[in-house]
Order: sequence, then structure tokens, then C-alpha cells
Amino acid sequence: MKRDRSRLAALLPGLWLAIFFAFPFLLVLKLSLSDSALAMPPYTPQLDWNRGLAGVQDFIAGLDFETYARLTADRLYLDAYVSSLRIAGTATLILLLVGYPIAYGITRCPPRLRQMLVMAVILPFWTSFLIRIYAWIAILKPAGLLNAALGGLGLPPVNLLNSEAAVLLGLVYAYLPFMVLPLYAVLERQDPRLVEAARDLGSSPIRAFWTVTFPLSVPGVAAGALLCFIPMAGEFVVPDLLGGSETLMLGRVIWTEFFANRDWPAASAVAVALLGALVIPILLFERQPGKVIR
Repeated sequence: MKRDRSRLAALLPGLWLAIFFAFPFLLVLKLSLSDSALAMPPYTPQLDWNRGLAGVQDFIAGLDFETYARLTADRLYLDAYVSSLRIAGTATLILLLVGYPIAYGITRCPPRLRQMLVMAVILPFWTSFLIRIYAWIAILKPAGLLNAALGGLGLPPVNLLNSEAAVLLGLVYAYLPFMVLPLYAVLERQDPRLVEAARDLGSSPIRAFWTVTFPLSVPGVAAGALLCFIPMAGEFVVPDLLGGSETLMLGRVIWTEFFANRDWPAASAVAVALLGALVIPILLFERQPGKVIR
């Protein structure tokens, strides 16, 4: 009976992944191996079940890697990949530099205040993501709140909207909770007696932090970095609203190919290639099962 229950418990997550991840991914993968066409839907080949085995054979014969060859030949796609990974990596580093002190400070507060601060970190999720990004347009535009505040201080105005700096600012703001919460979960579980022991053995506060606290928090750093880097690499809303036409990221490329150019195979190939690039850090993280957050 217990064995049947354990099998059922393992079957449900597998079924969920098969329906909502594996099957959609196979559809996207099939589209990436297709060719664009002036039809509806705008791609070929299409499986004709009425022809039986001959239809399946013609369908498989019509699949090719032509779209992937086109991606490697066009400099635009390579520049979009490099730009997306660079911006996502830079934003992840900034998030770590900002989020770690926040999480560390929260864990050093009294328990009642600690709960309030954690709630303050989660509070932005109660507002629509799109509305929060639109608010940054009102702040960063030339006649916005930021330049009004700088003018009141006698400082010259800055032009941040439609720039990479605005994209980084929007990404850091939007994904900060995803960095703070894993770090807080790890730091909050650390035994303070370990740091006290290091101090008793002659370590300075800074040395005790780097030799005890930070190494024990590496699982939280890795989890927060993955939670932020992976979605930011394919982000569309923030670059589109804050970056303007000068900021090139894969999310915008996929949207343009899918809706503007109606090139579904190219959009699917870009998405599959992005997923392939993001699998690498996930596998590196999963190779360390003993360091997972407990």
C-alpha cells in the first residue's frame, strides 16, 4: 500500500511536467524544425493523419535544421544572445550585491521585526508587474520624478529612459525579492554559535563573515542567482518599456519574429537555443545535491 502511494506521489509531478513542460517544448521544437510559409498556420510541414503512414513519413522528411543555420548566419541573433546574457549576468551581480546585505540585515533583526521586513520584500508582488514597470517610466522620463528631484537639489538632469541603465534598474527592482528570499532562507537557518566560535578563536568580524557566514550561504547565492538570471535572460517587458529600440534582448527578438514577422519557426528556434544555453547553469547547480537549501 505504501509503495503504491509513493508511486502515485512520484507519478503526479511527472505527469504535471509532461503536460505543462515536455509537451509544449516538443511543440516548440517541432516548430523550430519547420519552414516558414505564407499560410495559416504560417509554417510547413503539417501532419496529415488522413494519409496514414505516408503522411507521417512526409511530415518527418519535411523537418530540417534550416532555421538554426539561418540563426547562426545572421549576426542579429548572435548579438541578441550575447546582449541578453551580458545584461542578465550584470543584473544578477547587482542583485547579489544589493540583496545579500538586505537578507543579512533582516536575519539580524528581532523576530517580530524580521517578519515585517520579509513582508515588505514580498509586498511589491501584490501589485501588477506591468504597472510597476510603467511607474518607472514616470520616474525616469526626461520630465519625470527623478529629474524633478535632481532639479530641486540644483543638479543637472539625467536621461536614463530608453537606455541599458534603465533596463538594469528595472530588472534589479523587479527581481530583487527572488534574490533576497533564498538568501534569507539560508542565512536565517545558520547557527550563530559558529560565528561566535570564530570570534573566540581570534577572527575579526569581517574574517568571520568571509570564512563562516558567506561559505554557508553559497546555496542561497546559487539559488537566488538561478531564480533571477534564467527569467531575466528571456525578459521582454522590461527591455521593451525601459530600453527602447537600442536595447537588444532575446525576448524582444522572439516577440518580433512571432508577431511582427510571423516567422514562427525562427521564433521557436531562438527560444529553443535560449533554453539550451540556460540548461548549463541549471545542470551545474544540480551537480551539487549536498549543497541544496535545507
